[in-house]
Amino acid sequence: MCCLVFVGFMGWREVDEGLIRRGELLLDLDFLEGYEEELESMNRGKEGRPFTLTRSHIGFLGVVRYLFSLPYRQLEGFAIGLNRLVPKLPSGDYSGLRRRILELDLPLQGELRDSREPVCIAVDSTGVRVHKTGGWRERRHGNKRRRYVKLHLAVNVETKEILALEVSTDEVHDSKALPNLLDQAQRHRRVSKALGDGAYDQVEVYEEVEARGIEAAIKPRKNSSIDTPSEARRREVKLYKQLGHRRWSRLKGYGRRWMVETAYSTFKGAFGGFSMARTLQNITKELVAKAAIYNLLINL
Repeated sequence: MCCLVFVGFMGWREVDEGLIRRGELLLDLDFLEGYEEELESMNRGKEGRPFTLTRSHIGFLGVVRYLFSLPYRQLEGFAIGLNRLVPKLPSGDYSGLRRRILELDLPLQGELRDSREPVCIAVDSTGVRVHKTGGWRERRHGNKRRRYVKLHLAVNVETKEILALEVSTDEVHDSKALPNLLDQAQRHRRVSKALGDGAYDQVEVYEEVEARGIEAAIKPRKNSSIDTPSEARRREVKLYKQLGHRRWSRLKGYGRRWMVETAYSTFKGAFGGFSMARTLQNITKELVAKAAIYNLLINL
């Protein structure tokens, strides 16, 4: 009993330390050390108005914006306050900050742990509210249409890292986003198994996964029939009906699919369930940046 309590205590202590390190990340000003050199390198050979803020500085402000959901004018105020504390850091105006932040290239896979081991992924989607869509949702669907986009993720079930991300309008079916998710994930990891709920119980999904040499653990729908053109799907539906959900789930390790739900909960807890951008292109950029920050945070 004492050993169990000690292990549990160590686990909570590690969680607490991780949360503390996340706070430290917000005040990580290490980029100040080489600020002049970075700025000189950026302006070397540049035509027109020179840069006054480095990429590292913009990256820092981008993290602050996304974590605290700051509008650009408030971010300008934050930068002004930071300039008072650290005169070395210029402030910039909100339009310039917006342009530079949207130009940021935060690679989703840049903060992944090093690993060559095969991984099991869980795929799913969630809705992300959009408040300021510039009218494109209304022009497409009318004023009464609820405005949101779909965020499709492929998550490593062991680490909860986001390996792949796709953003679509709300009418795109989950199965249609799967090939691109697999393309992204396989560029960085060897995917051995994919877990998905009944939304992925489609012939084309089984064919796509089987063609890539990936084992499928997709929950068949209640009305699924073995009369299907896909041999892989026919085997899965038959096995599911023979074993029942509980035994099939244990055999396939389907319970680990909830890791993608956990990732969504953590993601929305950190960044909110909405996007501050106006166009689908910028919404995608924002969500990719948030996912990159998410990977950074969970790997601290």
